[in-house]
Amino acid sequence: MASVKVGNNAPSFTLLDQNGQNVSIKNYKGSKNVVIYFYPKAMTPGCTVQACGLRDSKRRLSNLDAVALGVSPDPISRLKKFENKESLNFTLLSDEDHAIADKYGVWALKKFMGKEFMGVIRSTFVINKKGKVAHIMQKVKTKTHHDDVIEVLKSFN
Repeated sequence: MASVKVGNNAPSFTLLDQNGQNVSIKNYKGSKNVVIYFYPKAMTPGCTVQACGLRDSKRRLSNLDAVALGVSPDPISRLKKFENKESLNFTLLSDEDHAIADKYGVWALKKFMGKEFMGVIRSTFVINKKGKVAHIMQKVKTKTHHDDVIEVLKSFN
């Protein structure tokens, strides 16, 4: 991981969402806990399982004053298709130049099926209402991600 550490201010960013609207993390400061999760590619098996878990947990997240922001290097058009195909009910952000993934230290060399390439390391950052990094999940299990995030958020209260 890069220089993002628990207790630090969350690196700020503004990205376009699946509807082409600017979304800035600073808009949530003071009002919401933010779950920023970085995933490699929309509409792939693991990413779909992870996104659907968060979709199905929206009420539980809301009850904990939290919103989910999914960040991937996908173009807006692919994010919109992903939202529609899976009936997603949260914000997906396009980080095509992976500048934000770089900022959060999750753009790195990966190995898959004998090939090496640069890509997103699946990771989640939980940002509290003060805009501070409260928790970092580096080993993300797609099937239980939503429950893991909720347990972290419950510890805030």
